[in-house]
Amino acid sequence: MTSVQPDTSHASEGTALDALRAQWSGELRAHGRRVTRQRLAVLTAVHRNQHAPAEDIVRYVREELPSITVQSVYVVLADLTEIELLRKFQPPSTPALYETRTADNHHHILCVGCGRIEDVDCAVGQAPCLSPSDTHGMTVFAADVVFRGICAQCAAQAESPDSHESVSRAAPAASSQVSGLGSR
Repeated sequence: MTSVQPDTSHASEGTALDALRAQWSGELRAHGRRVTRQRLAVLTAVHRNQHAPAEDIVRYVREELPSITVQSVYVVLADLTEIELLRKFQPPSTPALYETRTADNHHHILCVGCGRIEDVDCAVGQAPCLSPSDTHGMTVFAADVVFRGICAQCAAQAESPDSHESVSRAAPAASSQVSGLGSR
C-alpha cells in the first residue's frame, strides 16, 4: 500500500513566516514602532525577494496590500532600514537593493552578465573587513565590498557555439545590463 504525503511546502512556509512575523513584531515594538500590516508586508516581501530594488518591493507588497501607495512603501523601507530590520545597499550602476540579512558583516557578489546577486560571508568576520591606507582622521566602522564576476550560467551561455558574445566582452556591458535589475 502506497502512502501519499500531503504537500506541506506552503504550510511549512506559512509556519516559518508566522514565526518570522512574530520575531519582526517583537523587534518593531523594541524599537518603539507599531506593528502594522504595511511594515509586516514590506518585511515579508523583502524576505521572499532578497536583493530586490524598491520598485520590485512595491509590486510584491501590492500582492498582499493592493491599495498601498508607492510613497508608503518607500517610507516603510526607510524606517525599517533606519532601525536595522532591513539593510539597504547599492552596488555601482544599480538602484538601491534591500535585504533582511542585517545581523552580520557580509558582502555581495554580482554577476555582470545577468545581474544576479548573492551574499558572500566576510573573510575577516567582523567590520571593517578592510583597512584603508589613510583614514583621514575618520573612525572606520564598515567597508562595503561588491565582488563582480560572471556566474556559471552566463559563462556557459557566452561559451556556447550559439553565442556571439564572449565572457570578456560581457563584463564591459555590465553597467547597462545591471542598471535594469529586476527580481532575482
